[in-house]
Amino acid sequence: MARIIDVVEAPDQRRDQMVVRIPEVGSGDFRLGSAVNVRESQAAVFYRDGKAMDVFRAGRHHVTTANLPLLSGLLRLGTGGRDVFTAEAYFVNLVEFTDWKWGTPEPITLRDADFGIVRLRAFGNYSVQVTDPQLFVTKVVGTGGVYRTSEIQDFLRGMIIARFTDLLGEAKVPALDLPALQDEVGAAVRAKLGDEFDAFGLALKTFFLQNISMPEEVQKAIDQRASMGAIGDMQRFTQYQAAQALRDAAQQEGGGLTGAGVGLGAGAGLGAVMGQAMGQAMQGGQQPEGQSAEPATPDIMTLSEAAAYMRVGEEDVLEVIKSGDLKAKKIGSSYRISKQAIDEFLSS
Repeated sequence: MARIIDVVEAPDQRRDQMVVRIPEVGSGDFRLGSAVNVRESQAAVFYRDGKAMDVFRAGRHHVTTANLPLLSGLLRLGTGGRDVFTAEAYFVNLVEFTDWKWGTPEPITLRDADFGIVRLRAFGNYSVQVTDPQLFVTKVVGTGGVYRTSEIQDFLRGMIIARFTDLLGEAKVPALDLPALQDEVGAAVRAKLGDEFDAFGLALKTFFLQNISMPEEVQKAIDQRASMGAIGDMQRFTQYQAAQALRDAAQQEGGGLTGAGVGLGAGAGLGAVMGQAMGQAMQGGQQPEGQSAEPATPDIMTLSEAAAYMRVGEEDVLEVIKSGDLKAKKIGSSYRISKQAIDEFLSS
């Protein structure tokens, strides 16, 4: 025979423990006259066959047919005149449960004015409190067999995500505008969930939407779009990058272009073209009508610049330098040639 329960209490219910069931599994055998000890932050609900028989609030009580009127018929029909009845007792914690987390397990797919279709993730926190222990046990605990705190959290989280998804779909707010509306969206979700929580004997005390984010590939696309907007004139930016790359290559040992596998003639031609492009970019198209923009020739040139100016290959320039016909200054492994020396050599 099952043990008769004479004292019904849950003295060790933790603050983060929403419900304690007595017994933990199966039905218990309770005796009429048993003591029921309920602490200040608790309510005890006796439950049997899908019905909550009564609720005991804070204090010391004794089980009688007077405070559990549904027991009268139960004892006549099912106990054979004995003063023992089977049921379960649920001790419900009445404190406010704070900082419970919620979040979308999978991205929410939505139509969007800017991106066409976008997938969003969101997370936040909320707090909840039991306001009607009997209704809560009937709707959540007793019917579904859900009484562990983690199970109750999963149940409520599913309800939150469903309503949040529905709200975003109805609002049709562009994804880029959502971060500025987080407080408004959070308040709207709380209002939408309020009646549903009430129907389960719960009060949704607070609800916060902490973050709405898009997939990484969409964020990269947004960054690229922002970068293009910051650049402004894309043609001038491209010309500037090409000129910078040419300058860096020219400063390398051996003139850079040859070492990179570019033919000498091609290197000279490319230098002239890039120089002209750079000159046009810097002058901003301000040449008088009918005159073409000429690239500015530096007074001191590198080997590759001298080759471009003389319209010959770098090796040809290097040969006349080594023969002494063209004056040049060697600095480390690089040469610097004055425009004046080149003009004198070409005119001789």
